[in-house]
Amino acid sequence: MKILKIQTLRGPNYWSIRRHQLIVMRLDLEELTERYSSDIPGFYKGLTSVLPSLIEHHCSPGVRGGFLSRVERGTLMGHIIEHVALELQQLAGMPVAFGRTRETSTSGIFQVAFEYDNEHAGRYAGRAAVRLCQSIVQTGTYPTEELTQDLEDLKELKAQASLGPSTETIIKEAEAREIPWQQLNARFMIQFGYGCYQKRIQATLSNQTGVLAVELACDKEGTKQILRDAGVPVPRGTVIRYFDELQDAIDEVGGYPIAIKPLDGNHGRGITLDITKWETAATAYEEASNASKTRSVILERFYKGRDHRVLVVNGKMVAVAERVPAHIIGDGQLTIEQLIEKTNRDPRRGDGHDNVLTRIVVDKTVLSMIAEKGCTLESVLPPGEICFLRATANLSTGGSAIDRTDEVHPDNVWLFARIAKIIGLDIAGIDVVTPDISQPLREVDGVIVEVNAAPGFRMHVAPSEGLPRNVAGAVMDMLFPPGQPSRVPILAVTGTNGKTTTTRLLAHIIKQTGLAVGYTTTDGIYIGDHLAEPGDNTGPQSAQLILRDPMVEVAVLECARGGILRAGLGFDTCDVGVVLNVSADHLGLGDIDTPEQMAKVKSVVAEVVMPKGYAVLNADDPLVVQMAERVKAQIAYFTMNPENEIVLKHTESGGLAAVYENGYLSILKGDWTLRIEQAVNVPITMNGRAPFMIANALAACLAAFAQGVKIEHIRAGLSTFIASTSQTPGRMNLFNMGDYHALIDYAHNPASYVALGAFVKNWPGPRIGVIGGPGDRRDEDFVTLGQLAADIFDQIIVKEDDDTRGRERGSAAELISKGVEQILAGVPDPSIRYETILNETEAINTALDQASSGSLVVILPESVNRAIQLIESRNPIQESNNNSHPPSLNSSTASLKPSQV
Repeated sequence: MKILKIQTLRGPNYWSIRRHQLIVMRLDLEELTERYSSDIPGFYKGLTSVLPSLIEHHCSPGVRGGFLSRVERGTLMGHIIEHVALELQQLAGMPVAFGRTRETSTSGIFQVAFEYDNEHAGRYAGRAAVRLCQSIVQTGTYPTEELTQDLEDLKELKAQASLGPSTETIIKEAEAREIPWQQLNARFMIQFGYGCYQKRIQATLSNQTGVLAVELACDKEGTKQILRDAGVPVPRGTVIRYFDELQDAIDEVGGYPIAIKPLDGNHGRGITLDITKWETAATAYEEASNASKTRSVILERFYKGRDHRVLVVNGKMVAVAERVPAHIIGDGQLTIEQLIEKTNRDPRRGDGHDNVLTRIVVDKTVLSMIAEKGCTLESVLPPGEICFLRATANLSTGGSAIDRTDEVHPDNVWLFARIAKIIGLDIAGIDVVTPDISQPLREVDGVIVEVNAAPGFRMHVAPSEGLPRNVAGAVMDMLFPPGQPSRVPILAVTGTNGKTTTTRLLAHIIKQTGLAVGYTTTDGIYIGDHLAEPGDNTGPQSAQLILRDPMVEVAVLECARGGILRAGLGFDTCDVGVVLNVSADHLGLGDIDTPEQMAKVKSVVAEVVMPKGYAVLNADDPLVVQMAERVKAQIAYFTMNPENEIVLKHTESGGLAAVYENGYLSILKGDWTLRIEQAVNVPITMNGRAPFMIANALAACLAAFAQGVKIEHIRAGLSTFIASTSQTPGRMNLFNMGDYHALIDYAHNPASYVALGAFVKNWPGPRIGVIGGPGDRRDEDFVTLGQLAADIFDQIIVKEDDDTRGRERGSAAELISKGVEQILAGVPDPSIRYETILNETEAINTALDQASSGSLVVILPESVNRAIQLIESRNPIQESNNNSHPPSLNSSTASLKPSQV
């Protein structure tokens, strides 16, 4: 077996709309192609011995042990690898369950798709699953040390990708509220929401957290001074910078007991509490100084009481936890060292911050605490006697937390909220020492020790004792108050042909409303009227760029087949999803071999539309109509045929539609008709004689109307959108060259040739075509292009793209010529002339040089910009509104009813 390709999907995709995170492996089973698991000696026994936990996989039988029963009866290796990849992740602490395996049209080649929790771990699991199964096939087992290493590596990958417990808590709350999120590629920031509604966090700092407040909170002495001036009870203390000042400082605060901490520390590093003698104070000073960036140390009077962390979010106390330092309790039998080991065996404890509790590490500080008690690691404590192992109660050093939220005295609740306001933090962690949190601080000599920016949530979300508190809910309430949206409207467009024109027209229409539109197309990413990034940008990364931009108020996203297959959609749901058409293009790529499979790819856009939104579907395309069965949203149809039975039935039941009727682009809703504009007044329709452009315009108008755009804005958009090199480069760009005209269009597949032909064949003069196609299409597709071209043009020049996409130079042109010859062979006296000029620039110049008076030169280029430059170098006549009006065309061959022209 060998892996041919591994892809990572991060959004709704061909395999699943709901399961966004999938690994897809293209796997060649080689010698195992026709071998079922039941035919491989010892395989079942070996697999169940190595991974007995596979008994929990239900698989298609739907019962425990269902998958293993299929292995025992016989199943193909691709299916087994899918389940092994899932189980390896499960064993490494990453719960995943979804998988699919499908054989491709190539014998022995399978697509194995399975869910991942962390994408690097998912890819590793796929490779490890192949290694494991191959080993069992060959030897009957998989070495224990190999499996152990695999699981350790997977756990390490998971740990490396961890965002931290506080961040993950907020993310889970956002997901519960269906607020989208994405990780930004800088400073571990997370964006919630889209476009102009976005909010950001970094750990538990938000974009609303003031920098002055953070700076003040990091200055422990400055914080204490501000609070003291406001009448808040704080410890007596001073700041020193040299060891020689230590004794005077102890005297200044009134002697022992004292606490020493770094001036600018965090996470409890360098803090020593309840110091009662000089030797301990000297050691504590050294530790605090080393932990301080400025080498400055705070020395405070130590106040007896219990340590509490108060969390205030948006001016409201939301949780309080009592923090207990790491400790053990004697039982009269086990040594201190054995008690620590026993404590660490608690399944809630682990390394770092990802677990409810952290393992206790025996270090110099722990040994010092044990020694102060007059004990060693070998000492046995009497039953019930407590030995504290840390002076501080931080969870990161093994401490535990007890929820005390419901016990806080009302005066303290008010005080804590006031403190957060005084410091200026929207999310504040306030450290309080008091004998009794249920009594006002002043009455029990309680004090505010410090105020922290970016406080941890772990102790509140998963306390060792008491009720968990949904503190992340308070953060989300602050970032997105009730009634405030988190998403900008998303209108997505897909289809085989017309995507870019429809996307640009739809964006142009919405601009008429005054909103800032971000949109993606095959020629660039645009924010408003500005090109943000040139090039083909129709994949998920381009969509993410738009949705990350804080200037965007509406997103219009062109979604191409390649991006959906390669990585999934760049968004989880949309308000309007438009599917223009599905035809035989790009077949044979990405294991998509039939129009039906391609329709499934395109239907992803329609299927992710939210229930209150609209899926805009082409009622004239049977493959698109079938998508309605899988759509959860409302349906809106568009059609070029006002008698379309699907649309008539749909509107009779109150449905929404757009129809080309009596020469008008009209909206139908129930039994009323709202006419938008006559096609002859819509520039991109070439005076109403380009049917495919009318269809594109119908789709754009319907999508805008479904989104709530007013008719006057739609009409204004239609009348000002020109098929020019500035607004639609490479899409029906007509140039007046004086004696003749030239047309540039990016038609590159049979369906687009047919659509273009419906316009070109009406041209009253000679028609010259410079034609070709992308090299990664099937042989039969090129032959079809030649056949269609012979039906459209009087003269044909066959050229090839500079990038042959893996084909031998000249082979694509030869196949196109073959198609032309097949048509000419059936004509008694063919008048069509054709030749092959492989170089695109030479082919274009030859056609332009040979153009006769009144002729039309149609250029179907690889490089739109190059073709435009070649034409503009010949100084075309500049028409008003930057568009060349075609001469009066014949209508006898148009694919429209006479009454519609």
